[in-house]
Amino acid sequence: MAPAGVAVANGSGSADTTAAFKEVYSKLKEEMLEDPAFEFTDESLQWIDRMLDYNVLGGKCNRGLSVIDSYKILKGVDVLSKEETFLACTLGWCIEWLQAYFLVLDDIMDNSQTRRGQPCWFRVPQVGLIAVNDGIILRNHISRILQRHFKGKPYYVDLIDLFNEVEFKTASGQMLDLITTHEGEKDLTKYNLTVHRRIVQYKTAYYSFYLPVACALLLAGENLDNFGDVKNILVEMGTYFQVQDDYLDCFGDPEFIGKIGTDIEDYKCSWLVVQALERADEDQKRILFENYGKSDPACVAKVKDLYKELKLEYEKESYNKLIVDIEAQPSKAVQTVLKSFLHKIYKRDK
Repeated sequence: MAPAGVAVANGSGSADTTAAFKEVYSKLKEEMLEDPAFEFTDESLQWIDRMLDYNVLGGKCNRGLSVIDSYKILKGVDVLSKEETFLACTLGWCIEWLQAYFLVLDDIMDNSQTRRGQPCWFRVPQVGLIAVNDGIILRNHISRILQRHFKGKPYYVDLIDLFNEVEFKTASGQMLDLITTHEGEKDLTKYNLTVHRRIVQYKTAYYSFYLPVACALLLAGENLDNFGDVKNILVEMGTYFQVQDDYLDCFGDPEFIGKIGTDIEDYKCSWLVVQALERADEDQKRILFENYGKSDPACVAKVKDLYKELKLEYEKESYNKLIVDIEAQPSKAVQTVLKSFLHKIYKRDK
């Protein structure tokens, strides 16, 4: 399925929050460009400066902003202190850096053309496969930022463990996605809901949904071991989100969603193809087997027509189950955090 580059999660907060968030980016970028661990040349400074602006900025930053929103709800306040705001924004940006790292490399692996309405970073003239090293630098920046601003905090080790674990889960989900759709081994019979669900949970749900809330919980002094149910709900929400992403990849307007969907051509294990395989009769399955994974627009059109014919839907049932699970949470603040995430993604169109 397409990497969930579509912005996600909580609201983009107030204009004040967004402004404060953007301000913190400038400070963090400056720190990365003045890192004493490396002797920068003018050329390398310009490269990093441009690379960060191109890849870390450009999305809606909803993953990052949701750290601040969630932290406010957990603390039960409308306004955070200057220090609290800075730390929440910094963790939010660490998630945006992580997202940038994943997407830069993901686009190379998927041989994608566009991302967020502009050419993928590796497609930019003079960049090419230098983008691989840029991805590594982006990941290393996260460790540098965490060390600079959180070393000495009681939850520092928990933060490091959290980012490491989420990165491992995401990379493992990406591996599963890639080997399941491996070129030359095209076999639709390998695709089913269990396979799709596993890819989605690991590749998208942990870093897009669980990570922002886990960061807010750690900032609020909570022990993540006490929030296993919350993790499960957020991962479920991430699955719901990726199903929407698969749908938009196929039927969304590229001008509107900012990328050209290629799941059908790329033989991806998307929710749509998995559902179609479950519901199709023998004639319809033949259409899928003959046309799925081909870049010929006529073949792609036949697959899309079949999806329309099968009237594939997901929304209502999943939404209702999530609401029940959320309302079973003992903490009202946690319920509010979870509902704010869910309401942002319900019936989204980009």
